[in-house]
Amino acid sequence: MSLRRLYPYLIALLAIAARLIPGPRTIDDAFITFRYARNLLEGYGFVFNPGQRVMGTTTPLYTLLMAGLGALSGGAQADFPALALAVNAFADAGTCLLLIYLGRRLNGERAGAAAAAAWALAPFSVTFAIGGLETSVYVLLLVGAMAAYLGNRRMLTALLGAFALLTRPDALLLLLPLGLDWLLRSRGDPQRRPRWRDVLVFALPVALWYGFGWLYFGSPLPHSITAKLGAYRLAPFDSLVRLLQHYATPFMEQNVLGAPLAVGLGLFLYPFLFLVGARRALKMDGRILPFVIYPWIYFLAFALPNPLIFRWYLTPPLPAYFLFILMGADDLLRRLFAIRQTLRPARWRTAVPLALLLILPSASLLQDWRLHPDHGANRPAPEMAYIKLELLYRQAAGIVAPLEDRRSVLAAGDVGVLGYYTPGLILDTVGLNSPETLNYYPLDPKYYAINYAVAPQLILDQQPDFVVIQEVYGRLGLLKNEDFNREYRLIKKLPNDIYGSDGMLIFARIK
Repeated sequence: MSLRRLYPYLIALLAIAARLIPGPRTIDDAFITFRYARNLLEGYGFVFNPGQRVMGTTTPLYTLLMAGLGALSGGAQADFPALALAVNAFADAGTCLLLIYLGRRLNGERAGAAAAAAWALAPFSVTFAIGGLETSVYVLLLVGAMAAYLGNRRMLTALLGAFALLTRPDALLLLLPLGLDWLLRSRGDPQRRPRWRDVLVFALPVALWYGFGWLYFGSPLPHSITAKLGAYRLAPFDSLVRLLQHYATPFMEQNVLGAPLAVGLGLFLYPFLFLVGARRALKMDGRILPFVIYPWIYFLAFALPNPLIFRWYLTPPLPAYFLFILMGADDLLRRLFAIRQTLRPARWRTAVPLALLLILPSASLLQDWRLHPDHGANRPAPEMAYIKLELLYRQAAGIVAPLEDRRSVLAAGDVGVLGYYTPGLILDTVGLNSPETLNYYPLDPKYYAINYAVAPQLILDQQPDFVVIQEVYGRLGLLKNEDFNREYRLIKKLPNDIYGSDGMLIFARIK
């Protein structure tokens, strides 16, 4: 087999290895999905708390996927973190193959290979794959829909688009421009017009889920969207600044150059390279336009509302961003080596640019990897795969679980690990899974020591049996409240300084 045929599979294997080697380092939000999946298998329904029909997850398709795989591998006792790791590893390998395919279709095979290698190793890709989130599957569906569109696979485009939307609602940021491009191009070419079966393939699964959502939950819209906007308090332009930093350092150059130099250089260099690469791609096939504008629509959609930017929000635009930046770099390198062809043998005109495209981004991304992480399993992993807080919550769950039964109520601001490893009900003080919480936000700014604070009146009104919080969440409000201190006693403090906190505090209600 020739190297050209072999290397895509080598990159795909690299992606799988880069996820299997670290093993699961599961993120708190992933445990929310796992609890929904487990409750489905235990017969409680699509719920976080048994008996409470609340749409608290933004990823119904991934939840159903986990439940389906769990049913085949142990039922409610299935190892969901391991299942998620396996699914995500193969999903990211698939994305690598699709990036190579896109590069070849757009006359940028070297850039496609380099983008695939970068995706295989990128901490923003690996972290959330091993973290158990739906990000890997979501990205695969988005890139797959774009690849199917370029390949004139209309029914497959519609199906992958529907699945992407059911995995994350923000898939609309790509699907809307893709659908508009499809419609505009079909006006002059009847052969390209969407057929009724294409529309049905997209609309049927979406309609089935949203119809179920109306009947089962009362609304198909997840509470997490409004909850996060109401509970977190940010300074103006916080999200904009975070996104600018991210787009200026797609290959995590801050680990090599330092943040000031990397951001200052990247703010100009990468948009320029992106434009060069996008121009080249559009000349080859104008239908790539939705993928070209997607990173920038995504940027605006998250910058303007100014939500709290969780790390996994920064991942979806990266495949497109990688591809067009590297196509631009490849174009400039090709021009440079064409000028110097009299000084170098012809074979170097291909080998050297390819080596530069593969080595430089990957070497920069590898700077974030640690052979021996300072917490969790002693296996190579990105430093970004930070789960110290999750490990503390796991310890807290071990303390609370023996004191609970299925009717006990535990209140917390981070509910994934605690919900998965304790038997009782959860009062989600952010409101993702507890809609009653939304009545207590927005909260008076005086209660915030950081960007989140527990609403004291919520605890006093709902009277949960246990409260588990980082000290900083209650420093200026709940912990100073006389009624709370009279009704609850501290049973354990787990030392840590995460978010500037003075430990994790476990309270029990005095009965």
